[in-house]
Amino acid sequence: MPFWGKVLGLIFGFMFLKIPGAILGVIVGHLFDRAYSQDFNKMGGFGRFFTDQSGLKQQAIFFHSLFAALGHLAKSDGQVTEREIQLASALMDEMQLHGDARREAQEAYREGKASDYPIVDTLKNLYENCHGRRDILQMFLEILIQAAFVDGNLSKAELRVLEKVAQALGFKRQDLEFLLAAYDAQVRFRQRGSRQQAGSSYTETQSLDDAYQIIGVSANDDEKTIKRAYRKRMSEHHPDKLASKGLPQQALDMAKKKTQDIQAAYELIKERRGF
Repeated sequence: MPFWGKVLGLIFGFMFLKIPGAILGVIVGHLFDRAYSQDFNKMGGFGRFFTDQSGLKQQAIFFHSLFAALGHLAKSDGQVTEREIQLASALMDEMQLHGDARREAQEAYREGKASDYPIVDTLKNLYENCHGRRDILQMFLEILIQAAFVDGNLSKAELRVLEKVAQALGFKRQDLEFLLAAYDAQVRFRQRGSRQQAGSSYTETQSLDDAYQIIGVSANDDEKTIKRAYRKRMSEHHPDKLASKGLPQQALDMAKKKTQDIQAAYELIKERRGF
């Protein structure tokens, strides 16, 4: 139960009416706190994930914005495919969304599919409630990039949505291009062992090139530059850091997978470069 209403009621009541005012202020403040608490509890299934009132609103907005944006992205090229629906369902499973929370996610997804859905307004609201925290917003964008590639390619319509999302969240075009290239490389790199065993044409040289892309460096960069880029990429996706800044616990597994890919890419570069 919040308590700031009682505290403020006590202070202002005492200022104007001394002791009687303080008593009245506490009573009024208590009613305000109770109404405030009930109002946030009405946010439904998403609310069960959060243990404090300050984080509840921000993280509920994260979930709603995410699934609305996923629906908008899926519908952007005219038809929502079965694989796109499966991806959204798998994401709900990964985030352990059940009962009311899952129904809210599904409803947000349906809302997002509308051609006139105010996606920019939704994203601006997300940006404001995340206080512009770049690492949280980047994870949001990276989840959408993963969704855009679910059918194996990125359509022009999907790219336009991603550009709109990136701009609304404060990312430059070059930031989006880097994240797109890094994800593409990450998919190939993650499958390198099975590809090589199956006799794929994916070579060791291509594997190293993808490792550089994942880290965000080139083969011409020196050891110091590579280490600095690696630390930056790890910091952007470190689960503990993201959790402390408000990323819902149910989305942290995706961040962990990112750090595993970044770590594996860096280890390969170290092995080949000998440092």
